[in-house]
Amino acid sequence: MEKRIIGVILTLIGVISLIMCGVSFAEHSSGTYNMKLIAIYGILGLIFFGAGIGLVRSVKDVIKNDEHVS
Repeated sequence: MEKRIIGVILTLIGVISLIMCGVSFAEHSSGTYNMKLIAIYGILGLIFFGAGIGLVRSVKDVIKNDEHVS
């Protein structure tokens, strides 16, 4: 269960980073882009998003004896 929570957190960090990348790309002033900032946000966002999704997909749910599924 803890790995799944870490996967969700990594996925959220990736989504936030990709949104920041998009906002930086869309809000340019006088035709100039800060390409370093956009590249860093985009690459880190893709890494975190991919790692989070991969972790969530790879973790299997295990039901303990004392837990009930509702």
